[in-house]
Amino acid sequence: MSLAIIFDMDGTLFQTNNILEISLEDTFDNLRSQNRWIKETPLKKYQEIMGVPLPVVWETLLPDATNEWRESANAFFHERLIANINAGKGALYQNTIELFRYLKSNGHSLFIASNGQTEYLKAIVSYYGLDQWVTETFSIQQIHTQNKTDLVTEIINLHGITNGMVIGDRLSDIQAAKQNNLHSIGCRFDFSQEKELAQADFVIDDLMEIRNVLKGI
Repeated sequence: MSLAIIFDMDGTLFQTNNILEISLEDTFDNLRSQNRWIKETPLKKYQEIMGVPLPVVWETLLPDATNEWRESANAFFHERLIANINAGKGALYQNTIELFRYLKSNGHSLFIASNGQTEYLKAIVSYYGLDQWVTETFSIQQIHTQNKTDLVTEIINLHGITNGMVIGDRLSDIQAAKQNNLHSIGCRFDFSQEKELAQADFVIDDLMEIRNVLKGI
């Protein structure tokens, strides 16, 4: 039986940690140069909230800043992220390509649904050639609600999906699956939290374990 398989990007397919620290450090160095920040770079805080929509990210990291400052910081941050992706400083998680080949050879349709910005996602997909397997990549920017559940609903409606799963590392991915009557797979990777993974239908430590999950469905 073929399924629609919807993947999260950051912390699920793409090892965001590889470029997160250097890109965030560059961003806060830029803020310091403008006398807009004097503290340490809040890397740990960002890692804790990874997966939330970008407005929430910058409200959390820059709680006392104006919206203009936050938008400026976000734009600079994404410039650095994309530059680091194109410089080859990022990486996919182990077995991503092998899994995609396996899934496509077995007739499954692959999608990406991410809270990341469109240009950032394009950079990853392009650099690693993921579009040879992925039918379409969706950014949270494409919907007004900034809600992962609604983004998955959009994918379901656009592609007429009746049976599928959502694979991700955070609670928003698990909830997006459950609220759309899809199977949920939680990835025990860099940004995951055990209390969130406990709500998933299945939990994996390596992407290739998805093969066994599919056999059991």
